[in-house]
Amino acid sequence: MNAKAPSNITTMFIGIMTLIAVMGIGRFSLTPQIPVMINDGYLTLSGAGIMASMNYIGYLIGALHVSRMQSRHALYLKAGLLITVMATLLSGSTPNFALQCLFRLAAGIGGAWALIIVTTWTQLILLGNHAPRLSAAVFTGPGLGITLSGLLAWLMSSAHYHASLSWYVYGAVALLAALIIFRHLPKEVDSAQPRVNKTPVSSNLKRLVFIYALAGFGYILPATFLSQMARTTFPVGQISAFFWPLFGLSAAIGVILVIFFAAQFNTRNSLAGAMILQGIGVAAAVLVHNVAGLLISTILTGLGFLVIMQLTMRLARELSSGSMARTVGLLTSGYATGQLIGPLISSLSIALFASQEPALLLAAAGLVLGGVGVVTLLHNERALPAG
Repeated sequence: MNAKAPSNITTMFIGIMTLIAVMGIGRFSLTPQIPVMINDGYLTLSGAGIMASMNYIGYLIGALHVSRMQSRHALYLKAGLLITVMATLLSGSTPNFALQCLFRLAAGIGGAWALIIVTTWTQLILLGNHAPRLSAAVFTGPGLGITLSGLLAWLMSSAHYHASLSWYVYGAVALLAALIIFRHLPKEVDSAQPRVNKTPVSSNLKRLVFIYALAGFGYILPATFLSQMARTTFPVGQISAFFWPLFGLSAAIGVILVIFFAAQFNTRNSLAGAMILQGIGVAAAVLVHNVAGLLISTILTGLGFLVIMQLTMRLARELSSGSMARTVGLLTSGYATGQLIGPLISSLSIALFASQEPALLLAAAGLVLGGVGVVTLLHNERALPAG
């Protein structure tokens, strides 16, 4: 027995803390920062869409890189964590738009490296040790990180922090999370991964990548602009800061629901239902023009966020016998593509209609279409001849 092998609880904790640092803080702290930067006068709503897109371009680059990676996974995991932390800290050093975009690009690349590799590592270890609930609990990381970033945003809004100081606070929290786990990160990930990278990608897995791209496109607008939407609805007082931590808490609760109840349901049907419900949530922000609409949108979009990620990964394992790292990389590339398109569509919607509402409705339609596509995938799977 390898005495140095981390326990299941330690493995889960490393995964959660990594995702808090690179996703909840490094990536999604941009959401509560957008209204602060706009208020500080060096960002517009259209510019925010471009800045968010730079993050997702980086995310796509990182995901494509991991899907082709043959070695040194542990090194890229550590590098991704450090790059994301440094990019967050450096965002406080300048209001220059081009540099801010560069920092978002770097955070996207680093975040994709860390997300895919730590997720692959924890799933392989925990599922191999017959700890499926701990394996699923790793996915609470982004939701807990978003909740933390939202609470920090709430406190800093109350204290009237400007954007630069807020970036430093987010960066310091991400750095603390990284320091807590850094020496416990795996020294070797490659040996835990099957080297079957030449296995052809099945048609069903290709369809799932496209569906996952629709999921990325569908959720990303409220996930990026929720704080700004809340600020528009509640221009006075601190109530607008409540919605982003609620989104993160809803995301974490969604994972907990999957842990306790998903085994009772078919993975495909659960994923289809989650995407359709999230689509309803995204549409609610447009169709119900009051606090109830924003509340419904926040809760349903948040609940579906990590549930869809988790169920998609589970379905991919059912459909593919190839390398998990490669499969996760392919799926994440599709997701990143959808996320990249979302803010660009938002900027176009603002330019053409002076509103994000057409883009939000298109995002909702994409989620519903993706849910229907999962059901179709089920039918296609059943239609295949046995053997």
